[in-house]
Amino acid sequence: MGFLSGMDISGSALTAQRLRMDIIAENIANVETTRTEDGGPYRRKRVIMEPRNPDFAETLQQRISGDPKASVTGGVRVTGIVEDQSDFKLKYDPTHPDADENGYVQMPNVDLTLEMVDMISAYRSYQANVTAFNAYKDMAVRALEIGK
Repeated sequence: MGFLSGMDISGSALTAQRLRMDIIAENIANVETTRTEDGGPYRRKRVIMEPRNPDFAETLQQRISGDPKASVTGGVRVTGIVEDQSDFKLKYDPTHPDADENGYVQMPNVDLTLEMVDMISAYRSYQANVTAFNAYKDMAVRALEIGK
């Protein structure tokens, strides 16, 4: 693991958490969307992440081949954005254009409270990784100053 790989690890987390915050913002923006291109209400989306840890054989092969990314053995990557398949909420509003014959409208499966909690969590994680990134940067600058 190289000295500056910590910056790459924090950078991968920053990228993943920023995407997570973007998806949460999309969910919040569509909390009242009852009609999408697919025909139904908006479905909540979630970001799926996994560790970016190659196995030992893959890391060894990268180092042997001289791959510059060989020192990167940590971090996170986004593997997908999936739709939440939970049931839609029903709201009684017989005047709504999307109401069924009983007066109920299918509303998105977005829970505003849950989205705000997720947003705070993503923001705190982003903030922690900025702090770690800056600490690595400061160490690199001080290491360069030693040679003066």
